[in-house]
Amino acid sequence: MGLVGGVLCLIAACGAALSAAPTVKRLNVRIPMRDGVHLSANLFLPADRARVPAILERTPYGKGLDITSLYQAFVDRGYAVVAQDVRGRYDSEGVFAPLEQEPSDGDDTLNWMARQPWCDGKIGMIGGSYRGIVQWKVATLNNPHLKAIFPIVSGWDDYRDRFYSEGGAMKLGPRLEWMAENLKVPGYQPNFDKYVLHLPLRTSDIAATGRPSRMFQEALNHPAFDSFWRAISVRERIRSVRTPVFAIGGWYDNFVESDLEAYSALHKASGVNRVIVGPWPHNMSYQFQDVDFGADSKVPVRTLQLAWFDQWLMGKDEPALSGPPLKIFVMGSNKWREASEWPPPEARPMALYLASGGHANTLEGDGALTDKPADHSKRDGFVFDPRDPAPTRGGAVCCNPRVLPWGPMDQRPVERRKDVLVYTGKPLESDTEAIGPVEVTLYAATSAKDTDFTAKLVDVFPDGNARNLTDGILRLRYRGSLDKPELARPSEVYKLSIDAGVTANVFLKGHRIRVEISSSNFPRFDRNPNTGGRIADETKPVAATQTVYHDRRHPSEVVLLVMPPDAREPSSPLTRIPRAAGSALGPR
Repeated sequence: MGLVGGVLCLIAACGAALSAAPTVKRLNVRIPMRDGVHLSANLFLPADRARVPAILERTPYGKGLDITSLYQAFVDRGYAVVAQDVRGRYDSEGVFAPLEQEPSDGDDTLNWMARQPWCDGKIGMIGGSYRGIVQWKVATLNNPHLKAIFPIVSGWDDYRDRFYSEGGAMKLGPRLEWMAENLKVPGYQPNFDKYVLHLPLRTSDIAATGRPSRMFQEALNHPAFDSFWRAISVRERIRSVRTPVFAIGGWYDNFVESDLEAYSALHKASGVNRVIVGPWPHNMSYQFQDVDFGADSKVPVRTLQLAWFDQWLMGKDEPALSGPPLKIFVMGSNKWREASEWPPPEARPMALYLASGGHANTLEGDGALTDKPADHSKRDGFVFDPRDPAPTRGGAVCCNPRVLPWGPMDQRPVERRKDVLVYTGKPLESDTEAIGPVEVTLYAATSAKDTDFTAKLVDVFPDGNARNLTDGILRLRYRGSLDKPELARPSEVYKLSIDAGVTANVFLKGHRIRVEISSSNFPRFDRNPNTGGRIADETKPVAATQTVYHDRRHPSEVVLLVMPPDAREPSSPLTRIPRAAGSALGPR
């Protein structure tokens, strides 16, 4: 199944086993789709009920052979549960086409369930990662039987979440690793270190899985956010969603920015949605090697799921859902904040300006962050060679930490490279709580027709440990927009805006704020060959000379949203929720 598919299986495995009530089970039930294809599902029913509300999980990772403790919790509560293999996976018929199939297949499944004698017509959906994606897909159709969904670490947009970044670079390593783990030819032994370096990208799918992938080829054929992506985008249709959503995301998960954007859009439209974001990667139960965010970082997901569906499917008033609908874990202080809006309206922008004497290269350089633009700050430069890219070290990556490690890690090994510019502020005189998006404005020039610029926000501890918080990348051809690429003029200075993601972190007194600037973060993102040609087919990358300007005429800066000193202290609201057996999640 793999770790990317194991989010809810790990959820089910946490804690003590539940005392199981009598259950009626029917395995490998065939559910007809509108085109005649049949999808396979396992059905679990309370033994002493007739028509009851139902919970649906649709998965590409295998529905299993029997009931799990997760499903048993719902059956014990009086729900029917349907666990279904999606089209083309495991026991289901058809060809797996994930970019196209899920809205209609989800719709057909909901309608079939509502017609069954054991279902009262009220259905909720659960699942994480891909199993959360399918919830968003069908929610855009507003099927009358779908009363609520509970997506975990799932995002809402195929282009920005699954294949490309907000800046237009492909999320190469995570995408190929997922394919290698889930779509490879039986017996094929992929090598991550080799297939992420494979050129051209056009045949990287074969290197990763042993065969071509239609999904991957379609993504390569549409590197810009064009009509192909718009036609399948939940983001483009978010205001049509009327189904109540309870989403869970993680600061070190690939989809967290979209999880929060979706909440904001839906909260403004209906006000019935909720989101929790904690200090987690794509697998909420994963324990980071060197970082512990404390006992308060655990979340009773099972309890929250049951309460959410009891409210929307059974009409119960649930105390566990009281309080503000947005709950975010603030790293550094390791406490929770509650709010109604994202970002918190009381947060104010704080700009820190890049400065140096012209030698910001490496951790030992003279790069600094200052409160005001420098009157006379010398420009910095470096050579970006895509044949020797700056390596990814942790962060919001997917999908297997044994292959591509994720989360907070000491960035000093990366900061020792000459193609990484390091800008560090002075030790803070008081705690500084940053909550919200991180935006970097960069005045830069390149010798190439196209290249990339990256930005990373780092919390530097008094002992020198440089903990990454969030990062981003901008492909220069998309500096104007994602849908209208335009090549650059070599040596021209451009004002660039880099979306460096979102975070919630207290930079404690004595810590320092740091920003890294480079042109690669590989293999989290693909390498720009710097030629200006079609990246998917390029086989001969070339080096580019990059120049970063930071003076009064070119005020390169990072902007954080910072809570004012008089903002109320964070609390730990989640610890007040009663925990069902086996429901406590988070780092263990």
